[in-house]
Amino acid sequence: MDELNGRMIACQILIAGLIARVANTSPDPLRFLSEFRDEIRAVVGGVNIAGMDDTNRIRQTAMLTVDELFALMKPPSVD
Repeated sequence: MDELNGRMIACQILIAGLIARVANTSPDPLRFLSEFRDEIRAVVGGVNIAGMDDTNRIRQTAMLTVDELFALMKPPSVD
């Protein structure tokens, strides 16, 4: 389980870095992040979860993870 958690954290860091990189090259990074977050939430809301009886709990956890990931991002400094 620790190995799985470690891999998930590594994936979250990688994804956060990629999103931040694309947002920084965007003319309006805040709009990009907001729209991208909404798209990711839509994907999580519609993804097919097979083999589980309680998919609502899994989906809710995934949504919270998405929200936490985007909450860590802040707009670039105006320096």
